[in-house]
Amino acid sequence: MTDSATGSPHPGLGDPRRARIGIALVFALHGAVTGSFVTRIPWLQDRLELSAGQLGLALVMPAIGSSLAMPLAGRLVHRYGGRAAVRGLLTLWCLALALPALSPSLPVLCLTLLVYGATAGMADVAMNAQGVVIEERLGRSIMSGLHGMWSVGGLLASAFGILAAHQELDARLQLAVTALVLALAGQFVCRGLPGLRPDATEEAPPRFALPPRSSLVIGLVGFCAVFAEGASMDWSGVYLRDVTGSSATVAAASYTAFACTMAVSRLAGDAVIRRIGPVRATRISGAVATVGGLLVVLADSPYLAIPGFALIGIGIAVVVPLAFAAAGRIGGNPSQSIAGVATVTYTSGLIAPAVIGALAQATSLTVSFALVTALAAALILGAGALRRAEPVSTPPTVREVPLGVPESSGSIGAQAVRE
Repeated sequence: MTDSATGSPHPGLGDPRRARIGIALVFALHGAVTGSFVTRIPWLQDRLELSAGQLGLALVMPAIGSSLAMPLAGRLVHRYGGRAAVRGLLTLWCLALALPALSPSLPVLCLTLLVYGATAGMADVAMNAQGVVIEERLGRSIMSGLHGMWSVGGLLASAFGILAAHQELDARLQLAVTALVLALAGQFVCRGLPGLRPDATEEAPPRFALPPRSSLVIGLVGFCAVFAEGASMDWSGVYLRDVTGSSATVAAASYTAFACTMAVSRLAGDAVIRRIGPVRATRISGAVATVGGLLVVLADSPYLAIPGFALIGIGIAVVVPLAFAAAGRIGGNPSQSIAGVATVTYTSGLIAPAVIGALAQATSLTVSFALVTALAAALILGAGALRRAEPVSTPPTVREVPLGVPESSGSIGAQAVRE
């Protein structure tokens, strides 16, 4: 079967190379927003004079926003199509980057991080749904590579964050400029996404899609990985500074080590997954992440802690992409299924900052990362849930819209195209 407009052997994608590059760049931009923010968390803590517990409370807000908003994403994708949904939601997510640094107090910071997380979660669901559809159409694993591009974006953005921290640049200026640049770039890269929409006869998902029962085990595997990822991203800089006595520059570099190893592992992950399968890949990943967590717990200097965070990054790199790939093959609506699994998975992001902060205040950050290590070890036991992550050759039912024809007027708020 070939694409009717282009003769492509991948129906509905138009130019498959353009489609894959387009979705990869979307993932990179999404990661760049996160990378820009996390390197300035110590700046936010110092500016607002937050304790570990207060910082943990603030950092739980993005996960609350994501968990509340993600179930809405399936409906948006169904109504406006993947390309328009990704474009609109990615733009909102990029612009939300500027908000936290402008907060004058802890309550305002919590509110801005709630908005930040809501836009992040919906954009995440929309772009992963697009990625699963493209993967199915291509008939081979690409999700790990797409999440690798997310890590690449985070890595590149974190490099600017480290430079800004070293130069003591006001984060309000840095994040505002970065937000505008990324939002404009998002408008450009979304042009490469394929014009795929659900078939007109397909029933619309509910406005608020609760996780299906079949997603719970997959979600729990993702839960463990996202807990370790969120704890490492949000707290690695603080851990390096407070536990090992590192400078602000070295503390910011800890996230870079984490993001770098995640990026390399995810970019190489598709080849590994095709060779050994998702279950074995996840078990090996859990073992590597556990070793990394043990190094962090035992660290008394950055020379041990940074390699530990790097190994955690390697270990959890392919788990979340595999969880989303498995989720996208539950039922007939990838965006709805991914929204459900993402809600379960990112609940760990909801509790991780608060748990890490509460344990750190009650005991120490070292004890907090002992919990991270235990959850990493749980991946070894739960790996069997990801057998669905193998790509199949049968594509989902979609309606093809030629790449040169917009699905809608270009934004989520626009009137949807009618048959």
